Amino acid sequence: MLNIKIILGSTRQGRTSEKVLPWIQNVLADEEGMVFEALDLRDYPMPFYDEPVSPSQVADGKYPNDVVRTWAKKIDEADAFLIITPEYNHAPPAVLKNALDSVYAEWNNKAVGFVSYGSVGGARAVEQLRPVATELQMMPVRVALHIPAPWNLMDESGSFKTGALDPYASALKNLATQLRWWGNALKTAREK
Repeated sequence: MLNIKIILGSTRQGRTSEKVLPWIQNVLADEEGMVFEALDLRDYPMPFYDEPVSPSQVADGKYPNDVVRTWAKKIDEADAFLIITPEYNHAPPAVLKNALDSVYAEWNNKAVGFVSYGSVGGARAVEQLRPVATELQMMPVRVALHIPAPWNLMDESGSFKTGALDPYASALKNLATQLRWWGNALKTAREK
């Protein structure tokens, strides 16, 4: 079984990522060979990275900060990642970039896919996350799921209208297919 961590890439109040997460979990519930766990950055209040030594130079997950060490252990468990990210000012949230920057070896040789949302479906945030993932020695899969203007899909209470995300289900399944393929290939390579 591939251990897939779904990372909620925003911590702000009223964030859309926590509204998209249950839909993702529901659509992917019957995916064979994959088990999913959500990681909420709110549960990992890491300081903004300011250590004198690069995480790429830290051995065996011995990061100086307790929260970062806990985060590193969860990242190390994973075979692949699905990152849910908004787009803020044409970029991913600083808290997400910080979470990526705070550890290193734990990300290496693992697949990553993106579900994004925003005025252009969060495409510009994903554009910036792909080279970051590559530098972390991750394999960003080609397909991403972009949800444009999610606020137009919500009712008065701020919840998604019934069926509002249904048109995106096939794109999410396609993303999962690529994540499974790359996740298995890289897991096999890591085990050799």
